Amino acid sequence: MAIYHFSAKVVSRGGGSSAVAAAAYRSADRLYDARLDRHHDFSNKTGVVHSEVMLPEGAPEEWRDRGKLWNDVEAVEVRKDAQLAREIEFAIPREMSQADGIQLARDFVQKEFVDRGMVADLNVHWDVGPDGLAKPHAHVMLSMREVGENGFGPKVREWNKTELLNHWREAWAEHVNGRLAQLDIDARIDHRSLEAQGIDLEPQNKIGPAAARMAQEGLVRERLEEHFAIARSNGEKILENPGIALDAITHQQATFTSRDLATFVHRHSEGKDQFDAVLSAVRGSPDLVRLGPDGRGEERFTSRAMLETEQRLEVATARLDAERHHGVPARHLAAALDRAEARGLVLSVEQRHALEHVTGDSGIASVIGYAGTGKSAMLGVAREAWEKAGYEVRGIALSGIAAENLENGSGIASRTIASLEHQWAQGRETLKPNSILVIDEAGMIGTRQMERVVSEAERQGAKVVLVGDPQQLQAIEAGAAFRSMAERHGAVEITEVRRQAEEWQRDATRHLATGRTGEAIEAYHAAGLVVESRTRESARDALIERWDADRQAHPEASRLILTHTNAECDELNAQARDRLRDHGTLGTDVAVETTR
Repeated sequence: MAIYHFSAKVVSRGGGSSAVAAAAYRSADRLYDARLDRHHDFSNKTGVVHSEVMLPEGAPEEWRDRGKLWNDVEAVEVRKDAQLAREIEFAIPREMSQADGIQLARDFVQKEFVDRGMVADLNVHWDVGPDGLAKPHAHVMLSMREVGENGFGPKVREWNKTELLNHWREAWAEHVNGRLAQLDIDARIDHRSLEAQGIDLEPQNKIGPAAARMAQEGLVRERLEEHFAIARSNGEKILENPGIALDAITHQQATFTSRDLATFVHRHSEGKDQFDAVLSAVRGSPDLVRLGPDGRGEERFTSRAMLETEQRLEVATARLDAERHHGVPARHLAAALDRAEARGLVLSVEQRHALEHVTGDSGIASVIGYAGTGKSAMLGVAREAWEKAGYEVRGIALSGIAAENLENGSGIASRTIASLEHQWAQGRETLKPNSILVIDEAGMIGTRQMERVVSEAERQGAKVVLVGDPQQLQAIEAGAAFRSMAERHGAVEITEVRRQAEEWQRDATRHLATGRTGEAIEAYHAAGLVVESRTRESARDALIERWDADRQAHPEASRLILTHTNAECDELNAQARDRLRDHGTLGTDVAVETTR
C-alpha cells in the first residue's frame, strides 16, 4: 500500500557533517572533499536508480558536477557550525514502476524547489526492505543560498519558514495522489497525522537502513527501542481489534491486496511471532471482505465498513436522484438570467445547460468542468434563481480557500465541510427541505466524508449540487466518490473556457487543467507574458516597478500579486506600501498590537 513519508533536516557542519560526504553517500558516488582533503567513496552502495543535479535559471552549468557543487557550498560556508544544505526525503509509492516513480520525484523537485531558485541534488533509491518488498524513496539535497552566474549569494531565510515546510508536506500528498489517479492506481496517501485521520494507532519513528543494521548488531539505542515498543503496542491493539487495521488501510485506498495487508502489519508489529499473529487475526476478521481477483490476477479485499459506506452513499444518492421537489419556476430562472445580462454576464450554451440542470427538480445534480469554464458564474445566477424561489443556498468545500473562492465567485455563503459537520454535531445550522447544498471541488472529497454529508442532506430532504473536475484534484481519503456519483447519476460538462478572452489563452488553460503545464507556460512565454529575472531580488523589484506603473496608468483597474510564502508576501507588500507612501497615497501609519 502507498505510504506517506516526508521529512526534512539540515546538513550542518556543527553536527559533524560534510555536504560532500552526504552527497557521495546518497548518490553512491566517489567524491573528493577539498576542505577535508580526502575522498568519500560509497560507489559500492546499491539501490540508487536515478541521480542528477537540477539547476535553477541562471545557475553555473559546472554545478551539474556533484563534486564541484558541494565543494563550492563547503567553500562559501566559513562558520564552523555552518548549515550546509537542507535534505528532503520522501517515500515513493511502491505501486508505481521505476520510470513513473522517478518522473514523479523529478516533477515535484522541479516545481517546489528548483523553480524557487534552489539547486537540487536528487537521488532516487529503490531499496528492498526486510519484508522483501521495494522501498522506493528519494533524497533531495538543497542549496540554502541565492544562486547567480557568479555562484552563491546570501542565504534565503524564508526557505526556513515552517509554513513552507507544511506547504511541501501537503503538496507532496496532492502531487502523488494526482499521479496515482492518472495511472489508475487505487491508492492514496495522506499528509495528516494518524490522530487527525481518526486512526487509533501511535505514529512510529522512522528507522533508516543504517539504524536497522545497528539494531541487528546489538547496538540498540533509545530511539530504536521506542520504535519497536510502539510497533509492539500497535500490534497488541490490532490483535484486540483487527478492525483498526482495516480502517487504517481503507482510509487511503478503497481496496487492497494481500501484499498491502502484509506491508501494513509489518509496520505495526514487532518480531515474526507478533507479525504472524496480527496477520492471522486480520485475515480471520469477519470485517474483511474478499472481492476476487483484479485485472492483474491479484486477489483484492476491502473492509465491511468501507463497503457499507459505499452502499450507504449509493442509497442516499439514489434517493436524492428520485426526489422531484426542488425545481425552480421558469419565471425566476428567466429573471435571474435577465439580471445577469444587465450586469454584462451572458452565459454560454453550456453554462445555460448546466444552469437548467442544477435548478431542475431532482434532489442531486453534478457539474463537471475545467477551471475557468465559468462554473462559479453559472452558480451565481442559479443562486439568485434559487433564492427568489424561496430556497436557502449554502456552499461547502474541503479547504478554506476553496470555500472562499466559491463564495467570492458565486455569492453563495460558504464554509469548510469540517466546520459544517462540527455545527451539525452541536445541533446547529441543520439542513432543511428548502436547503440547497452546493459542494465545490467535489473531486477532493473522500468516500467517507461524502457519505456523511450526502446522507445528512438526504435525511433532511435537502438538495445536493456537486461541482468539480474529477481529473483536476484528487481525494485525500480513499475513494473517488464524485466520479462514481457522476457516472451513476449523470452530470453536465462545461468544457468551454470563459475566463480568458483569446483562443490561445483558453488553450493554455485547458493545458493546465490536463497536466500539460509546459505547453501552457510556453504559450504565455511566446506571447511575451513571462518576465524573467536573474535573481529573486531583481524579480521582486521588477514586479513592483510594473505594478506601480500600471497602477498609475490605469487607476480605475484592479490588480493582484500572488506569491508562494508569507515571508515573500510581507516583503512585496512592504515594497508596494513604500511606493504608495512616496506618491502620498497613504495617510499616517498606525501600529496595532495583536495577540500574535
